[in-house]
Amino acid sequence: MSDTTIAAARDGTPTDEFDPVRDSPQVETGFGKLAPKAISRRGFLNGSAAFAASAFVMGTGVLEPLAALANPNRFGFEAVAANTLDTVTVPKSYRWHPVAKWGDPMWSRGPAFDQQTRGTGASQELAFGDNNDGMALFNHRGRNILAVNNEYVNLGIVFAGGSKTPRNADDVRKSKAAHGVSVVEIARKNGAWSIVKDSPYNRRVTADTPMEITGPARGHELLKTAADPAGAHSLGTWNNCGNGRTPWGTYLSCEENFHEYFSTSDAGVKISPELKRYGVNATDKYGWAMTDERFDIARHPNEPNRAGYVVEIDPLDPKSNPKKRTALGRFKHENAEVVLAANGEVVVYMGDDERGEFLYKFVSDGRYVEGGDNADLLEDGRLYVARFADSGRGEWLELTPASTGMASMADVCSHTRIAASAVKATTMDRPEWVAANPRKAEVYCPTPAATRLPWEGPIPEPAICTARLCAGGRTAATTWPRGSPGICMWWPETPRFTTTPTPARGMSTRTTCSTPPTASPSTATACCGSRPTATTPTPRGSRARGTTRCSWATR
Repeated sequence: MSDTTIAAARDGTPTDEFDPVRDSPQVETGFGKLAPKAISRRGFLNGSAAFAASAFVMGTGVLEPLAALANPNRFGFEAVAANTLDTVTVPKSYRWHPVAKWGDPMWSRGPAFDQQTRGTGASQELAFGDNNDGMALFNHRGRNILAVNNEYVNLGIVFAGGSKTPRNADDVRKSKAAHGVSVVEIARKNGAWSIVKDSPYNRRVTADTPMEITGPARGHELLKTAADPAGAHSLGTWNNCGNGRTPWGTYLSCEENFHEYFSTSDAGVKISPELKRYGVNATDKYGWAMTDERFDIARHPNEPNRAGYVVEIDPLDPKSNPKKRTALGRFKHENAEVVLAANGEVVVYMGDDERGEFLYKFVSDGRYVEGGDNADLLEDGRLYVARFADSGRGEWLELTPASTGMASMADVCSHTRIAASAVKATTMDRPEWVAANPRKAEVYCPTPAATRLPWEGPIPEPAICTARLCAGGRTAATTWPRGSPGICMWWPETPRFTTTPTPARGMSTRTTCSTPPTASPSTATACCGSRPTATTPTPRGSRARGTTRCSWATR
């Protein structure tokens, strides 16, 4: 997903309450170390722009993103003021309405959504999936086909009675059917867009949909199972986060936190270091192994190796098999930004959305030909990982058996994280949605789990908060127009500042600094100085400090 990882914390935090800033592993990354050095070389504000531009230029040729058809003109609308209304606020002269909701039937034979039971496995298989993430709209002969990732389900909501775990086989069936991808035709009627029921393009791709495995890892021992001794076909896709689209009209769905669905029936099973590197452990969050043994790693230890890929789907052919493109690597994919190089090679930029992991690109062996047969361009190519220097420059390191010390490209493409570590690529602060500049050879990648840059003193207003903390590309920060609420967030060892308007005084603001229980007393002092503080109590017997807060008038 774009700004939060939809996964479950191992302490039992519900999936939809996972906070990647709070719950990610507390490791210092290579990018986090070099960013301040790069900025200090250039000066504060000028350096931030120079570092961003130079570090993320990902090629010397002309890149043409699929978004190159975007309108170069700026949108001309009045900014929307921040508010706390329980609705979607849009600019004047704009309006909004729901197009599709979880449980909306896609075919006439599907029943309407039942608020009491939340539906059944059978009804969900005929309905729009849950929790949308990446999506793309395709136009074909005047018809509009929308492909949407359904990343996860809200535990405690998806099952009747508020149960946070499946109670029977039908609950598992419903949970699996709510994941994956929904492909629907939409049309405008009486001024509103909605699903076209029974459209020949409508399709559900779920955790049980047959998939074809392609690329270097196809047929490798790591991907062979009892149900698929050839290692060539798998079942399903889940935790589909971001997306991409190709020039030849296919949809790319990215498997992210696939590990949270596997568990073991044998408490004594030894989990391999390779599986641990991807977060697979003895427990899961969804209970699918209760009725589907392929999610039991004690019985099928290779099954997790068949997840964590970019899945290519033809949205115009509901009968086609989705293809898992192992050539693009196996990790927790955020999105797949597709661009065309000047020579016709297809380049795909990808981030592994976990702290301490890497930024990648794939370059096809074949070349795109408009109107030609481009169906297998993502089957073979070169896979690279990024390494950055404190000069603000970077280089791409090709992942090969020779460079990684691995036995084959199949090993590289199925254990891509390990391959990237072997070549000493730069570890990143959760590289999120990668985006290409439609006008220049520039690629941008936010890093929302980054730590803040060192600085002293209060934050006078959100704009300065953003300038100081985002200068190194190390912080997730969001601000609104001057005088509106703003917030700066960063890694939890450091303070968290929020700036909000004082209701009685209109444009005046008040800044609050909060240090979490993980922070040391010195952090609280740096945050608040001599200002009065308040510390929340901690549970009896806890050694952690409570959250310390102080606040002051900003202006």
